[in-house]
Amino acid sequence: MTRMDEYETLLERSRRFCETASMQIERGFYDLAVFSLEQGLQLFLKACLLKLGADYPRTHSVRKLLELIVKVSGGEAISDLLRKFSVELGALEDAYITSRYVPRGYSPEEVERLRKVVEEVMAVVGGVVDRGGEAPS
Repeated sequence: MTRMDEYETLLERSRRFCETASMQIERGFYDLAVFSLEQGLQLFLKACLLKLGADYPRTHSVRKLLELIVKVSGGEAISDLLRKFSVELGALEDAYITSRYVPRGYSPEEVERLRKVVEEVMAVVGGVVDRGGEAPS
């Protein structure tokens, strides 16, 4: 698989996880929706790293992936997101682990807040990556 093929595959899987999250929210499967949001964001960030010419690490931490994107792109707007949404990004990371090992419930309001964070992070990171990164400050 070429780097471009892997990029396209990761983006498509990311889109599908986000679409799945919407369906899960509609059905009231909030714990699964948060897991799907985390997976969608994680795969999106890994695709962005590939587009920037970097390999992505074997990690499930969206915060570490974002930190690496900042390092590669110089995207100060992404650093701002890390500060602004540190708690929400941590909750998404926790969802990855709790979905497998610990039952954790989410309210509709929590899920909607996390969905908005994922959408904003994807929009900002996607914009930085599409511009080929920002000059470091």
